Amino acid sequence: MLIDHIGLSVANYDVSKRFYSAVLATLDIELVIEVQGWAGYGKGEKAEFWFGPDVHTQSPMHIAFRAQSREQVDQFYKAAIAAGAKDNGKPGIREIYHPNYYGAFVIDPDGHNIEAVCHEAVNHENLRGVN
Repeated sequence: MLIDHIGLSVANYDVSKRFYSAVLATLDIELVIEVQGWAGYGKGEKAEFWFGPDVHTQSPMHIAFRAQSREQVDQFYKAAIAAGAKDNGKPGIREIYHPNYYGAFVIDPDGHNIEAVCHEAVNHENLRGVN
């Protein structure tokens, strides 16, 4: 991850915990630790994404989680919508960034713009029906 860790304030800890636990599981990110009312998510033992009680005014943020495949981006989007997120950009190529930028955007329960993105090109040799 490019950033060591990031934290944001949430209005309802339990709602956010249910939302992020369901959505981030599609990217193999899980709840690692809970400390003093804050939840820390990551891969392995290190928490890189944190949220906790709304302790100060905070504008909506944009957070992009790295996906390992386009399929993970699709799964992220479906899980987010099922968990109550609002659509902010269905999964697809965003050539404005670069030709292989495949992302999906949702608005979380607190109004934050949450994205899953895969930067990998499709390996056509591994697609069904392609030899």
